[in-house]
Amino acid sequence: MKMDSKGFYIYWINQSKNWASDILAIAYNAARNNSCRQVFLDKIYVCLSLQTNKDGKIPVKRIYKMFPADKKRVEGALAAAHLPKGKYDSIKSDAFTEAAFRTFITHLCPRPDIYEIFTSYSNKPTMTKENFTKFLNEKQRDSRLNEELFPRLRQDQIKALIDKYEPVSSNANRGLISPEGFLFYLMGSETSVVVQDRLAKSHDMTQPIPHYFIKSSHNTYLTAGQFSGLSSPEMYRQCLLSGCRCLELDCWKGKPPDEEPIITHGFTMTTEILFKDVIEAINESAFKTSQYPVILSFENHVDSVKQQEKMANYCKTIFGDALLTEPLDKYPLKPGLQIPSPSELMGKILIKNKKGSHDKPKEQEKMKTSDEVYSEIICSDMFMSAELSCPLVTFLQGTAGQEVTAYEAMSSIVNYIQPNKFVSFEHAKKKNRSYVISSFVETKGEAMIAKSAVEWVEYNKRQMSRIYPKGTRMDSSNYNPQPFWTAGCQLVALNYQTMDFPMQLNMALFEYNGRTGYLLKHDVMRRSDKKFDPFCDRIDTVVASTLTIKIYSGQFLSDKNVKTGVEVEVIGLPNDPKKKYRTKWTTTANAINPVWNEEPFVFEKILLPELASLRIVVHEENGKFLGHRIIPLDAIQSGFHHICLRSESNMPLTLPALFVYIEVKDYIPAAFAGSSLVHHFINLIMVQPSTDLYSIRTCIFSSWHKKAICILLKSFFHSVLDFTDALFNPTKDIKTVTTEELTQHKNYLKVVKRQEKELKETEKKLQKKGEDLIQKYSDTFKAIKKKASVKKKE
Repeated sequence: MKMDSKGFYIYWINQSKNWASDILAIAYNAARNNSCRQVFLDKIYVCLSLQTNKDGKIPVKRIYKMFPADKKRVEGALAAAHLPKGKYDSIKSDAFTEAAFRTFITHLCPRPDIYEIFTSYSNKPTMTKENFTKFLNEKQRDSRLNEELFPRLRQDQIKALIDKYEPVSSNANRGLISPEGFLFYLMGSETSVVVQDRLAKSHDMTQPIPHYFIKSSHNTYLTAGQFSGLSSPEMYRQCLLSGCRCLELDCWKGKPPDEEPIITHGFTMTTEILFKDVIEAINESAFKTSQYPVILSFENHVDSVKQQEKMANYCKTIFGDALLTEPLDKYPLKPGLQIPSPSELMGKILIKNKKGSHDKPKEQEKMKTSDEVYSEIICSDMFMSAELSCPLVTFLQGTAGQEVTAYEAMSSIVNYIQPNKFVSFEHAKKKNRSYVISSFVETKGEAMIAKSAVEWVEYNKRQMSRIYPKGTRMDSSNYNPQPFWTAGCQLVALNYQTMDFPMQLNMALFEYNGRTGYLLKHDVMRRSDKKFDPFCDRIDTVVASTLTIKIYSGQFLSDKNVKTGVEVEVIGLPNDPKKKYRTKWTTTANAINPVWNEEPFVFEKILLPELASLRIVVHEENGKFLGHRIIPLDAIQSGFHHICLRSESNMPLTLPALFVYIEVKDYIPAAFAGSSLVHHFINLIMVQPSTDLYSIRTCIFSSWHKKAICILLKSFFHSVLDFTDALFNPTKDIKTVTTEELTQHKNYLKVVKRQEKELKETEKKLQKKGEDLIQKYSDTFKAIKKKASVKKKE
């Protein structure tokens, strides 16, 4: 991970604090990063305007450098805007106006796709207010919105839009909008692809902490790979500033004479940093971007009483009142009681560390024999160990040892986050301790999802799970966090050193709810009276969605004139649509304004829209990544949008963008697609928290709602009558079937026979696989033993 810094020197302390807070507010402003297309173009204009030479003029070569893909097109666009076009020419500042820049952009990047949409609503040079109204209602309005709760735009509002975006005042005065004004509207703030309210803090933060997904980091101190490279306290600052709320500290015993506890990746070639420096870095940045609680996950290998006391003392003195040393009076550590909410723990730091007896911790276990290592390799499914990154390296260099239990000093600062080894779901349910947390390596977690997904969801309603990468990810790559979110796991820890797809998904998801680092889980994953199966094909009380997206065009996708293509997918539950759609490569090398005239991509039946995301990626023909965007489905607005792309590190790219049409609507099975009753009754209203009861009552008893309710009530009463008739008429004969008769039924026998056959086949496969594994690792062990004996002789 590359870490750059800029220095600002200010003599006044108060002013420096103001500067720091203002710069942070700008840098981490989610609304600015999700601005409309016009804001990003305005940034380019300001950037060029400020790059003046000593004469106060703008060198033309700066413009060529800003748009390097096609020099001839830049030259023609400058000429069309009546600006100098010679490479060594310069432009007077007063001549480079916003109007001149708009003209330049319009000619550099023509938009035939926009003109095509415009002409579909108007066959004249301008569009009337009536046709513009029709376009807004048909294309830019969410079809799921109820008209009484969310009325259509009034005529005065539409006139205000025309006045705002139409560049020709005579057209605006007559209520007309030109193609240029239409384009400016489609780049304006009203057509942002993201619902801006979702970016602000909008979730209920008063639920118990296990009811939230929490942004979490694994081996936070590392700047690169897991086996070698630098460790740095700066990584803690950067993770906290990005909104991360759970950090990991691998603590080891310091060497004499100072005996200062250190943080490093044990038995690797990563560098060491002082525990104290890390605590100071965390204290500086813990609550800069979020006031909600920070969890410090200690992996404690310090088997020295003295050094554990040092660690506890540093936490108390440096964190001060921010460190939660005692449980809140309202939430004692008792079975059956939940732990506090993020709101009740605002500004607090919680320690996750093994909490045990106050006896002196046991010394690290002795080095294992070769037979023990061999047994570990065979039984661990090759590197399933939580602490060891490689058993083979372990054999040659010594074991990392088990994490030690906290002595009295460290134990005294552990309360609501107490790690415990996971035994079983039944055991956890019986104990019913919400303050107990268990950690799972990704491979074990995947197996648990496949085997016991429903039980894990129930477990995560009560207490927390932490997931971490397997030890073989030496390059600091990441696993896909989505399956663990679908199981309700709260602390899905990722390697923040690597900006791969899993990390991009993580950053995109936690950009919402005011970047607090906490996201409230869906109702079905929190309530004890509801069961949720991530592998289901239908969820009660949740209306599935259908997403349709058409890729129209791109703008400034690359610095080179290359062929480009777009890939689209939905990331959600296991039974959500899995297909990845791809556009064709553009027919000509054109990265400035490529156009795709293809059929829309349709993703039907997205079961839990609140836990699904849309991912769009742009590539060059040779496969090179150009930009991407990941947006949660419930934050997407329907309509035409310019989607500004992000870099691999999820930073907004100023120029690259895609123009798309997106429609999100309620999923209706094909068999009921033509039913007007279903169309009107399903998802009748989308109620906001501010909606009053009178509005809802008015909405429900509108004419077509009355018809729907009457039909449903009629069906319900018929069912009640049938039930009471059967209940109070015992004279009716009810035929019963014995168990013996059922077991002799041909369908039952057929199923049993098929299962027996499958069981035999599975046993054969597993036996063969086991033999292969034993042979493989026997050979590996013999080779290691041979090398060890050779080294011993030498």
